Amino acid sequence: MQKRELGKSDLEVSALGLGCMGLSYGYGPATEKDQAITVIRTAFERGVTFFDTAEAYGPYKNEELLGEALAPFRDQVVIATKFGFSFDEKGVINGTNSKAEHIREVAEASLKRLKTDVIDLLYQHRVDPEVPIEDVAGTVKDLIAEGKVKHFGMSEAGALTIRRAHAVQPVAALQSEYSLWWREPEAEILPILEELGIGFVPFSPLGKGFLTGAISADTKFDSKDFRNVVPRFSDENRRANQSLVDVLGQLAESKGATRAQIALAWLLAQKPWIVPIPGTTKLHRLEENLGAAAVKLSKEDLGEIEKALSGIEVQGARYPAHLQKMVGR
Repeated sequence: MQKRELGKSDLEVSALGLGCMGLSYGYGPATEKDQAITVIRTAFERGVTFFDTAEAYGPYKNEELLGEALAPFRDQVVIATKFGFSFDEKGVINGTNSKAEHIREVAEASLKRLKTDVIDLLYQHRVDPEVPIEDVAGTVKDLIAEGKVKHFGMSEAGALTIRRAHAVQPVAALQSEYSLWWREPEAEILPILEELGIGFVPFSPLGKGFLTGAISADTKFDSKDFRNVVPRFSDENRRANQSLVDVLGQLAESKGATRAQIALAWLLAQKPWIVPIPGTTKLHRLEENLGAAAVKLSKEDLGEIEKALSGIEVQGARYPAHLQKMVGR
């Protein structure tokens, strides 16, 4: 697996990381523990050195899983986790919280769950409008000085907020959604990241599974699958968006690859400091995703993709309204 540096942070990771959320949270019942550990350790064996989690995934269970799975080779991997939410007594997110004392509490708890003495990359999961971003960055700066954290990251933040945070504590990476069916970051986010030397970690690089071609208008999701409330995944919008998947399939066939591999290779070709983190619960999908690192797209290939997709307008919002309010702040 090739390596990439996240911006100018000196943080080197595998060109593709592993998003671990879906092993514990978000897409239906949690994966059986032994199977989940096998997926994580197989990813490492295949060259993945970048693993993404958060206290919110479970909550807490995903960090515990990752801590156990990566313990045998902790010094050979980069672990990213996140703070920024508060939870009710049932473990349901009930708002943002990036107060200094809360960040410290989360960091200490994450260190224990991850079975480590330092967090390689600590993201603010969502911007908290009640806490100045300078204060948030300052708290993480203190944690870095104390040796508990190595690098500061942000997730789904807006351009101005990124700039303000970066002035206090250099931001190593921004994690936000970016894929062939969500290209909004190209307008403001990619330019500011390039200007400031910040890496970009796209989550949902396969459109929450849609770009793989494995999801159709007839697909039924588990009752606990959050795609049930995502407008883009309504039956009507899935039918409307099928044309994107069809075009992706034609492109994949011409390159002797799969849709997922083309979608990931496209992201890798955008900038040398972009590191997608596709997630999966299945070993065969893991192998398929990692195969994307070997798919090379020429300028001509990228031009053909751009031309083929230019006439397709993806239908449906990527978040329900209450979640959309929490991004781009």
